Amino acid sequence: MPSPPELNFDQGTLLLSGVSQRFIERVFDDGVWVFDGRVGKFRCDALHYAAVQAALNTHLTSRWVDSVPAWKRLDHLAALAVAAEQVRDINTSPNNLEMKPSESSEVCARNQSERPVKRAEVQLRIDQLRAVDAWLATRRGCLVMPTGTGKTEVALKLITSVASSTLIVAPVRDLMYQWHRRILLRTGIDAGILGDGVYRVSPLTVTTYDSAFLHMARLGNQFALIVFDECHHLPGPSRQDAARMCAAPYRLGLTATPYRSDGRQGLLEELIGPICYQQKLDEARGDTLANYDLHRIPVYLSDAERQRYDELSRTIQQYMFQRRQDDASFTWQKLCQESGRDPASRRALKAFHAKSAIEDRAEEKLRVLEDLFRLHVGEPCLIFTGTNAMARDISRRFLIPCLLSHCGKRERLDILSGLEEGRYPAVVANRVLDEGVDLPDVKVAIVIGGSSSPRQATQRLGRILRRSRFGRGVLYEVVTRQTKDVARSRQRRASMDS
Repeated sequence: MPSPPELNFDQGTLLLSGVSQRFIERVFDDGVWVFDGRVGKFRCDALHYAAVQAALNTHLTSRWVDSVPAWKRLDHLAALAVAAEQVRDINTSPNNLEMKPSESSEVCARNQSERPVKRAEVQLRIDQLRAVDAWLATRRGCLVMPTGTGKTEVALKLITSVASSTLIVAPVRDLMYQWHRRILLRTGIDAGILGDGVYRVSPLTVTTYDSAFLHMARLGNQFALIVFDECHHLPGPSRQDAARMCAAPYRLGLTATPYRSDGRQGLLEELIGPICYQQKLDEARGDTLANYDLHRIPVYLSDAERQRYDELSRTIQQYMFQRRQDDASFTWQKLCQESGRDPASRRALKAFHAKSAIEDRAEEKLRVLEDLFRLHVGEPCLIFTGTNAMARDISRRFLIPCLLSHCGKRERLDILSGLEEGRYPAVVANRVLDEGVDLPDVKVAIVIGGSSSPRQATQRLGRILRRSRFGRGVLYEVVTRQTKDVARSRQRRASMDS
């Protein structure tokens, strides 16, 4: 008697046996399956597990074997979800009654099989509950919400609702550890950690994009839900494989700005699902988020800086003109490619970097920064730069901590706690605070430099938008006039003003 069809997980792919080529062509779209002659079975990315399972249940009249799922139900999370739903039902009842925290804890204790753990209770806002309901309708998709509106709390609510093995993927180690602390605080669970030299996998695990890519071939069938924090990072050439090699039927993406400069944001629908809930910044401004003011301060290059800037510009222009005389299709990308072997290209590229350094490190920016510090004396400030060099210049000039990507975990925690406690009046950073990292209450941010990315602009603005005791936020953007800094500012402005 022939064996029934069987579906297995193998090194980040699915293997299907016991069906014919004709069945594959009739049931599935072209390109999903390929026949692997080495094992005599059909193979596809683990990403397709949910769709494959539904198709086999529909089209196979006989019994088939599903050997893919290795995930577990988490009874402790299920108990928390029951308690939270009871609180939600009571709070939204016509009588508008409220369950006391002690009553909520008793409900949780009665339902969970594990020993109750002290945890923090969180009441979701109406916009967060809408995001929860939107995702639960399909259990796949991205939530787009501005920085500071509580995407993490929404995700934790969804994790408890699914109550199955979950993998949370963050872009950097700091965010991975932040997720670990949040999970412990909200659920009482000491989640596993995969990354930063730690390999401790549990049914609820946090990791980074790079570690997920490295280990997904082995772990891709152990989680029913995968959460991609700051999911706009996912469409990268290698990082997207972390999603393709995972069989999780439930997928959640979190971001404030899904758009990418390379246009690959369209891949998010394939890798995670469509945008199922989107909240614009204007909708949250003054309600969920604090009101804010934007001030742009123009500065000018000194005579010496202007002379050097113009010389470097001419060097670049003359080189590009000469190359395009011989090759009309010559582009800046080709120049960068040739700079490793062609001295003239290398000189032009060095001129470009020197020109950018003048824009970023104009002397007048430091004088304006000094005036802003005097204006906001006694108020904690964040300063965002475009380069590490400028961040170090500001740190040395004003004797404030400089937070860069290579700073150790202990140093970062000391700097952020010092800002919160008032030991440090300000902190300067390049890109390390652009995304996701929880910051102390700060209502003054100063942008000295940065890219033209609207996403970076939105993330930096979000650093001052959380409601706090400081009230209205203010963001200053210091721009060097008559340079490329102006064009970058205009591109950032589109997202800041929206």
